[in-house]
Amino acid sequence: MSLLPTNNPNSFGGNRRHRRSSRSIPVILRRLFRFPQMDFEYALWQMGYLLIAPSRVYRNIYYHKQTKNQWARDDPAFLVLFAILLCVSAVAWGLVYGLGFIGILRAVLFMICVDFLIVGALVATGCWFVTNRFLAQNAMAHATPQQVEWAYAFDIHCNSFFPVFLILYVVQFFFMPLLQRSNWISLLVGNSMYFVSSVWYIYGTFLGYNALPFLVHTELFLYPAALILILFLGSLFGFNISQHVLDVYFN
Repeated sequence: MSLLPTNNPNSFGGNRRHRRSSRSIPVILRRLFRFPQMDFEYALWQMGYLLIAPSRVYRNIYYHKQTKNQWARDDPAFLVLFAILLCVSAVAWGLVYGLGFIGILRAVLFMICVDFLIVGALVATGCWFVTNRFLAQNAMAHATPQQVEWAYAFDIHCNSFFPVFLILYVVQFFFMPLLQRSNWISLLVGNSMYFVSSVWYIYGTFLGYNALPFLVHTELFLYPAALILILFLGSLFGFNISQHVLDVYFN
């Protein structure tokens, strides 16, 4: 019997196909259920600085590009923590509105799948297309063209959505007794929450794309803030945004 290893082409080909398929799956998805490998401490650090100094988060992403050769995060800890926070928020809102188990489950799925994932994927895809089509510019003619990664565009949405979550899903929850009243103070406070969260999302989006050195005219992402301001001022004449949104969600 020979002790030399046999060359099995089927086995070699199978291993090669397995490695190719593994590389085709983003690292963040392959690590999605490997909780011991997730850096939750760093994810919490990012969440904190997204509130007090969001530009610092994107400075760290630049160093991430130097070490990992990609702009997008490869650790799903941020997404996991965010999903947990959304679940807790949905349960709290559901209990207050008396939705029952099925209603709360529906609220959880809606907040995570629709508000966070589907809307975020649509926004990220639109920004990804616009930046690569119109804003990408390479300084050196013979350099390898650089493009915005779709995963990084979705990261920007996640980062920008976190302050929105705190204002509209958490702060609004505690102000709910005031916001449900039919007076101008209630209207002003509620509409101001939606105005601030929208502008904060726009500013966070601008910071995310402005951090990429090969993009030009990223200030275009700030222009929608002017439209938001006009809509906010117009809403003060009698349109209570908070009441209408809560009615759609829970009634």
